[in-house]
Amino acid sequence: MRLSTKGRYGLRAMVDLALYSEAEAVSISSVSERQEISESYLEQLIAKLRRAKLVVSTRGAQGGYQLARPADQITVGDVLRALEGDLRAVDCGAFSEEGCDGADLCVTKYVWQRINESIDRAMDDIYISQLVEESKKMADKGGKHPEDFGGKQCGG
Repeated sequence: MRLSTKGRYGLRAMVDLALYSEAEAVSISSVSERQEISESYLEQLIAKLRRAKLVVSTRGAQGGYQLARPADQITVGDVLRALEGDLRAVDCGAFSEEGCDGADLCVTKYVWQRINESIDRAMDDIYISQLVEESKKMADKGGKHPEDFGGKQCGG
């Protein structure tokens, strides 16, 4: 399974919102600047996150975006599914409504099922609040939030 820039950038944007929008809404331009993501692309990601009810918007001079619920109630899986859709590594017909002609004789279906379940479990066990805490620990060590570097140090 390989995530697209939608998932990677969207996750960075959600951590950014969690870090900077506790007191007031944050503008797309400020997230864009900190994350080095184009505003137009970020607007597309935020629109998907709004439709998934993970982000809310406020209009007006002090308007912008905030998390729709506390960061300890939003998982990485929530964010990635909203942006990427289905995250199964293998789409095995044995476990779908359509079924699979060879399901009765297929032993690899259990491998695919376990891989898919492991991915779901891993993503649903990590909360945005945990990423925020990690970011704060890194900021204490280095003086700046890692998110303020546009994710250049890692795969983000």
